This record gives sequence, C-alpha cells and structure tokens, in this order.
Amino acid sequence: MSEVIYDNKGQLQQIESGLLDGEQIIAVYDAVGVGTGFIGLTNRRVIIQDKSFVGKRVALTSIPYSKVSSVSVVSNKSWAGQFFSTGTIALTVGTHVYEVEFRGSEKTHHVHNVILHYAS
Repeated sequence: MSEVIYDNKGQLQQIESGLLDGEQIIAVYDAVGVGTGFIGLTNRRVIIQDKSFVGKRVALTSIPYSKVSSVSVVSNKSWAGQFFSTGTIALTVGTHVYEVEFRGSEKTHHVHNVILHYAS
C-alpha cells in the first residue's frame, strides 16, 4: 500500500474514522473557498465535507465512484498551462454538481485522475 497524501491530519483522521472494511485512503486534500472543507479519495468512493449548510451544520457526503457521471477540471488557465494558483474539480452525480477548489494545479489534476480511474 502506498503512502496516503494529505494536507491536514485532522481531515485525514475524519476519513479514517469512517472507513469501510477493506477501504483504503488514497488522498485527502484541503479545499479553499466558501462551503467545502475537504475532499477525500478512497479506493471505493469520494468523500466531500460540505460546510455550507444553514446553522453551522456540516455534511460529510460519500459518493460511490459508480455514481459519478462526469468529472471536470475548471481552472483559470488552459489544461496544458502551468503555474495557476488554484483549480477546481466539478463532479457530476445525477443532477447535482459538486465543486471543490484547491490550491495549486497538482492537487486538482491528481483528484481528477483518481476519480477518472475508479469511475471508469
């Protein structure tokens, strides 16, 4: 098993506490912007922490890869461009689109590639 990539130990521990039997964490990335706290990737699902609920409530949403209909990289520069400061993943599940913004293009592309790998 390879080393888990993560930005914040507390976020990693939140994901670890809810793992299913045989489930392994691939990465946990801190998100920037309003609403989303982080995104976790396991070998079975995407886990998104959403802080946008009324009354300071927080949701931890699990999305099985089989339910993902598309994943997009949205950035302020072309796909082949370099050095953009943030990038966003848009994850379509049914009629809902989850958007998660990251610092740096490397995280955005890693999340995109992992989701694409497991969803196809």
